[in-house]
Amino acid sequence: MITLIRKAIPTDLDRLMEIFSIARRFMQTTGNPNQWINGYPQRELIAQEIEADHCYAVENESGIIIATFCFIQGPDPTYAYIEDGQWPNDRPYYVIHRLASDGTCPGIGKYCFDWCFQQFPCLRADTHADNKVMQHVLTKNGFTRCGIIYVSNGTPRIAYQKD
Repeated sequence: MITLIRKAIPTDLDRLMEIFSIARRFMQTTGNPNQWINGYPQRELIAQEIEADHCYAVENESGIIIATFCFIQGPDPTYAYIEDGQWPNDRPYYVIHRLASDGTCPGIGKYCFDWCFQQFPCLRADTHADNKVMQHVLTKNGFTRCGIIYVSNGTPRIAYQKD
């Protein structure tokens, strides 16, 4: 059972990296071997996200971190151009990036998305075409597929919005 979502702190970094490692293995076993490659997200990136107050830790009732995500106020430069669709509006938004779980708590995606939506009523997210699990979780939780965006390394991602 989840009891707390809080901003991550530097001493959480080792546990967050363990969770990302678990998530990478999960993605590989569910037909998504190409999204988080070469150790992405790197320790340095997550440390920067913690420093910027973008990274969140999700704790269970025992105080163990079981999930993490980044919650960042837009505009996100990778969302400026969208193809094969369009954003439904130009309202201010927050972006959810790098949602990962250790797999011990079913429904973690819904819990995190609901929490984010309570913080700000317009959300965007994106995921790899091979990440069928995340695509399902996004649409199940009220996100609408809007088109294709390209992340900083030039690879395409399916873009979603909820508002």
